[in-house]
Amino acid sequence: MELEKSEQMNILFNFYSKLLTDKQREYMSLYYAEDLSLGEIAEQFNVSRQAVYDNLKRSEDILKHYENNLGMVNNTILENELTNELQDYVNDNYPNDKKLVKMVKKLDALSNR
Repeated sequence: MELEKSEQMNILFNFYSKLLTDKQREYMSLYYAEDLSLGEIAEQFNVSRQAVYDNLKRSEDILKHYENNLGMVNNTILENELTNELQDYVNDNYPNDKKLVKMVKKLDALSNR
């Protein structure tokens, strides 16, 4: 499995997993988070490897569809970048403004939830 694809699926799963069925969540978790093979998952659920593969493929497509339509991952990345940029700017130009520093720290804490 490609590391980049695995990382992408884990990120999408973290954002949208509650929108999947219980079985889809379980298969995705076992395959991507716990690194079980298709055969190991198939054996655990007493189904074929093809059934596991089909379920994972469908789940991946669903997660990509949610991101394409909702953009939560992309928005979070942009939000974090802007927050970091703001934090650097405040630290460099207004380090003695305690209220401003505190506000930026709150914003950073919100964006990293």
